[in-house]
Amino acid sequence: MKITRVEALWLQVPIPPAQQHVSDFGRAATFDSALVRIDTDAGLSGWGEAKVSAGSFGDYHGVVAIINQEFAPRLVGQDARDITRHWESLYSGTRDHYALARGHVFPAMSRRGASISAISGIDIALWDILGKSLNVPVWQLLGGRRSARMPAYASGGWADAAGIGKQLLDYVVRGGFGAVKMRIGVFDGSPAASAKRVIAARAALGPDIGLMCDAHGTFTVSEAKQFCHLVRDCNLSWFEEPVTADDKRGLAEVRACTHIPIASGESDATRFDFRDLIEHRAADILQPDLAICGGITEAMRIGALASAANLRMAPHLWAGAPAFAAGLHVAAASPSAHILEFSLGANPMIHELVEERFEVKDGLLDIPERPGLGITVREDFVARYRK
Repeated sequence: MKITRVEALWLQVPIPPAQQHVSDFGRAATFDSALVRIDTDAGLSGWGEAKVSAGSFGDYHGVVAIINQEFAPRLVGQDARDITRHWESLYSGTRDHYALARGHVFPAMSRRGASISAISGIDIALWDILGKSLNVPVWQLLGGRRSARMPAYASGGWADAAGIGKQLLDYVVRGGFGAVKMRIGVFDGSPAASAKRVIAARAALGPDIGLMCDAHGTFTVSEAKQFCHLVRDCNLSWFEEPVTADDKRGLAEVRACTHIPIASGESDATRFDFRDLIEHRAADILQPDLAICGGITEAMRIGALASAANLRMAPHLWAGAPAFAAGLHVAAASPSAHILEFSLGANPMIHELVEERFEVKDGLLDIPERPGLGITVREDFVARYRK
């Protein structure tokens, strides 16, 4: 089953002003992503997604160029089913023959950032093709799922202290969620201001709804410690990205000073970054983003590392439908995964890009049973919003 075409497109979907939110990333006026399509001579096509930002918008000129101009010529004519071979080959670049022959990596200098995002999108699409070719969902190829449904948490929470309780309670009602996540950090102005919003949220939610906080890596170590002290009685399920992902020792310092579980990883790429998180004892929950970390292949390796270290995994799923679906399959097949992120921000790339609907009922999300990723991309949507 030979690859006949690899193409990446930058999709940019405007978000209506009434549905836009403002965070440390700025105002979310569009939802952007790189959609990857791989065609084969068997008549099967696979869909993937590559991201250059953990948020909903960004500049995708670079990652699209890497896929279309650098990686596509190397993949055309190859067997689409040799997924591991393609991952290792793209990661090691011109020295791939050494890597494949000798059993260890010879990575290209661009082994982080846009290049790994590009590999992520290609990898997801290849798994989609493999599942379709065998008429089975991807989770079955990964060893089977633990259950047909998994718990999900509502992800959003940008309102001020006066409105955050109502905003999060509205989330709970919409999907029967048993847990919610809110944004904090530098856009609040100070750790004390962030803590004020969290304390208000906990008061409104009561003791039985799980509450997570995400600082997007915007605190310094000392600010993160101060925040942890101020919310020590709020029974947080986790504190996400307290400090920048570049400061794993600082992250470990924050973790050592608090009883609040620390989550991190959405900005990290490859199993090697997650190995460093584990070795520094910097996190309790690992959060690979399937469109950033290296795709399904690498996320399964990361899940194995988490399991070996007795840590949990909760994939970062603020993405379009291909990466979101990929995360569902990986989480379902990974013994370390325990909960799914479900965006309550405006996300047309999940809800409008594909024909299928992802819905949370009673706090649970169905794991797709359709072949491959289980998604059907709407070509009219792609044509309308390709940039």
